[in-house]
Amino acid sequence: MILTKQHILTEIEKGNLVVDPFTPDMVGPASIDLTLDNEIRVFERIDDIVSVTDLSDYRDITRKITVKETYRIKPNELILGITKERIKLPGNIAGWLNSRSRFARLGLMVHITAPFIQPGQTGQQVLEIYNTGPNILDLIPGQRLCQLILQRCEGTAEYAGKFQDQEL
Repeated sequence: MILTKQHILTEIEKGNLVVDPFTPDMVGPASIDLTLDNEIRVFERIDDIVSVTDLSDYRDITRKITVKETYRIKPNELILGITKERIKLPGNIAGWLNSRSRFARLGLMVHITAPFIQPGQTGQQVLEIYNTGPNILDLIPGQRLCQLILQRCEGTAEYAGKFQDQEL
């Protein structure tokens, strides 16, 4: 079951769900808008094959930069961003990250894969940002770039994987 605005606000009031920083105007009819932080990772072209295994680490093929005003993302460019907000989900709520339609209509995919956030997960959320359109787009830190959709789970679970309290 997807949580609607009143249920989201109730979970936050009770302290079961934490979004930090938070203002009530971030909550829409059935989602929470999340903003882009000013740190991103840019992929570097390397002259070697990247093995896709459990030991693969995106930090080996990217470099972190701090965006002061805007980042110009070119057509067919993939970068990693991170949400400004730290999220803490209780054991009975899972989340889904999704692009906002206003930006998807420009050709921007804000979260291209792995949108699921496990129950009990804590931390900022890494965004896989891809420009599928023909135009250069300016990404602005602090812009509400994506939305978090919350779903109540049947039973409880606690995430204890390697991306708990993740950093970019």
